[in-house]
Amino acid sequence: MRMGSGGSSGREERLPSAVEEQLSGGDQMLELSGRHLKTLPGPVCALGTLQKLYISGTGIKELPEEIEGLQELRILALDFNKLEEVPEALCRLPHLTRLYLGSNRLFGLPAEFSQLKTLRCLWIESNYLYHFPRVLLQMPGLQSLQMGDNRLRTLPNSLPRMRGLRGLWLYGNRFEEFPKPLLRMTQLHILDLDRNRLTEFPDLSHLRRLRLFSYDHNPVEAPPSVADTVLVVGEGAQEFLEARQERLQNLREQEEEEQEENESEVLQVNMKNDDVLDDGEGSYSAVECSPEET
Repeated sequence: MRMGSGGSSGREERLPSAVEEQLSGGDQMLELSGRHLKTLPGPVCALGTLQKLYISGTGIKELPEEIEGLQELRILALDFNKLEEVPEALCRLPHLTRLYLGSNRLFGLPAEFSQLKTLRCLWIESNYLYHFPRVLLQMPGLQSLQMGDNRLRTLPNSLPRMRGLRGLWLYGNRFEEFPKPLLRMTQLHILDLDRNRLTEFPDLSHLRRLRLFSYDHNPVEAPPSVADTVLVVGEGAQEFLEARQERLQNLREQEEEEQEENESEVLQVNMKNDDVLDDGEGSYSAVECSPEET
């Protein structure tokens, strides 16, 4: 399988035999992780039917413009490399749903990034993000956003515009106060604020869809107030969960006792009604209470 590289040298590149074996199996996936690469080989960019491409830990510093030729790509893993920017060409992959950019040298994302309308999962942890990339606010379909181990101190007030977001990982940043926009993220299921500089939490009990809140390694004195359906992870969480479990158990027992009392009262009323309706000697029926016909 020989293809032109598109480079100025005019030389042709050939896919390694191991790569050709992967493709010959019919699975539209290519695994190049761990190989030493300066950039993505030209022949790879010509694989127009490829759906999954893994290029993690290869040392690449840039991506060629030809990457937009991967028009059927769904998953692209570029983590643990040396990328300093995301090229505009990558933003023209119309079916991309998962993009892994963690552990690179990124300071931001291009304005064209919002063209990735099908993107649902973005991992961009362990980079150099000092500010939340505002282009993400134009991507309401994004569901999972991993931004741990960056340099964030604040979040934009318009963050709730990301209505599709269900999981948000912000561990290892530089938050000193709980970001107020998170109080309006009522659709979140997972929120991770481990390893920040938070000293207190506001009341989070109104976040009814939240299922997991992690706050470990923050200088807080007590767990936050959350709904009873939320699993909390952090300093004092175990005691908090045990106390909540005991409280809920007491409530259940109290409800069961009240239900038993109500059932007993209903049974007594029914027994009295049965006595009234009994037609035996010394009693009368409800029918007999009506005036006799003259």
